[in-house]
Amino acid sequence: MLLRTVAPSLLAGSAALLAASSAVPAQASLFGTQEVDASRFLMVAAPIGSGERYQLNIYEQRGDQRPCFAVSGANPGIVDPLLATFNFTGVCSRYIDGNGYSLRIGGSDFGTRYRLSVVRRGGDMQLLAVPSGGAATAEAVVARTGGQAPGFLQLQLEPGWKLMRRTYGDRALGHIYVYRDDWPAGAVEPPAGG
Repeated sequence: MLLRTVAPSLLAGSAALLAASSAVPAQASLFGTQEVDASRFLMVAAPIGSGERYQLNIYEQRGDQRPCFAVSGANPGIVDPLLATFNFTGVCSRYIDGNGYSLRIGGSDFGTRYRLSVVRRGGDMQLLAVPSGGAATAEAVVARTGGQAPGFLQLQLEPGWKLMRRTYGDRALGHIYVYRDDWPAGAVEPPAGG
């Protein structure tokens, strides 16, 4: 008889404790950020197929044995992705899709709500933070090439944007954030969370 009386209250208490503890990760980001040496990274508008469309690539020079990329000219800077010509393991890292990079604003990871998309606009190639759907409606220019040309083009970050590495606890991960402390002025700020 006592067991029946205690068991429901234990279950209710356990459920309340479980609900309270599971709410904590939803409020705080699971991942942190770490500064990177920006001089060792290059953001690239990379052509897809015949070059009608482009995507973001991020190259990182990890070792000094061989250069991973070369840039010539400006507005736009033409990129030679040298890492495509040798086994770049241990020398270079290449982040070519949403598994390798995502958008982060301050303490919120927006990777599931925004995609980073390279588009042609007014004689320029722009890297945009574009809503993936749902409640997010804001769009922001993150980087520009400063002109158009065929091939791989260097993207220059707009003021306030930078690259940071994702961390889990004290461990640096192989994921790069396109990061800003707060949403750009003049753009509608998306709801917090993510």
